[in-house]
Amino acid sequence: MSKTSTNFFQKVYEVARLIPSGRVTSYGAIAKYLGTAKSARMVGWAMNNSSDKNVPAHRVVNRNGVLTGKHHFQGSNLMQQLLESEGVEVKDNQIKNFTTLFWDPSKEL
Repeated sequence: MSKTSTNFFQKVYEVARLIPSGRVTSYGAIAKYLGTAKSARMVGWAMNNSSDKNVPAHRVVNRNGVLTGKHHFQGSNLMQQLLESEGVEVKDNQIKNFTTLFWDPSKEL
């Protein structure tokens, strides 16, 4: 991994750590906040590499509220279980009340 992507990943982790319990955001919202609006996929890669960095990656979903990163968690339902333990309702791999629970770092920070 290059130094540039490592620095980007660290910035992603800093933002992700600020997502409040019971709220969710999207890969694209984090990318936009960091000034790299077309880097949603890179945010996803950062989340895939965050398991040992104390990052609540389960709170980051796609722009439609779908748990697209769930296969990167141990066990098939861990991402959903973590969200539900915070009071987030998930049905068919999608956040219910997504727009209500959506945390936009560009507006919140």
